[in-house]
Amino acid sequence: MNKILVVDDEPAMREGLADNLLFEGYQVDLAEDGKAALKKVADQSYDLLVLDVMMPEMSGFDVCKKLRMDGNKVPVILLTAKGEEIDRVLGLELGADDYITKPFSLRELLARVKAVLRRTQESNSSTPQQFETIGLMEVDFKNCIAKKGKEEIKLSHREFEVLKFLKHHQQEIVSRDELLKNIWKYDEFPTTRTVDNFILRLRQKIEINPNDPKIILTVHGMGYKMVGY
Repeated sequence: MNKILVVDDEPAMREGLADNLLFEGYQVDLAEDGKAALKKVADQSYDLLVLDVMMPEMSGFDVCKKLRMDGNKVPVILLTAKGEEIDRVLGLELGADDYITKPFSLRELLARVKAVLRRTQESNSSTPQQFETIGLMEVDFKNCIAKKGKEEIKLSHREFEVLKFLKHHQQEIVSRDELLKNIWKYDEFPTTRTVDNFILRLRQKIEINPNDPKIILTVHGMGYKMVGY
């Protein structure tokens, strides 16, 4: 049974989400703010965080950033009353796995919860480690592990997915819109700047000289191409 932590400073929203998730068969824990959420995550493990963005003292963005800085890969769905594109982009770049804007339908939230949990469980299924060398890194896509030598490198779930998509389309030009459609799967996409930032971070991890890339090339006006490992 999956265990979900619901974090929201509005009691009615918090309790309402908890009731519906319990009805769907999930275990549910609650936190009233970002600091309380981090304390709970430090004390026990969760399969998913449903995290409100607009909270006093410590925003959902700050919580997500702290989790990823600490190497915690727990999946995160961000909730916010804001719908501006810049907020969606920021949330995803900080390592969130999904993003939903209030007001939302219960059916939509439950569908996204199921989708994120399914993707995570597929990625974390116990399979033998099998590394492929991509530039300076060795990558095990099935278990979402990346390393340089004996040192494990922190890659977000999205970074693994972008790298895997480019690898599967090696020697092909992949447009930014293709990456957004296949990786983010949103009807309203974040800007293509999101893709550029992900590519920049990947280059910093796999290229000898990120400013003169030899593995992930930019095809101006068209997109990106992975040309070799």
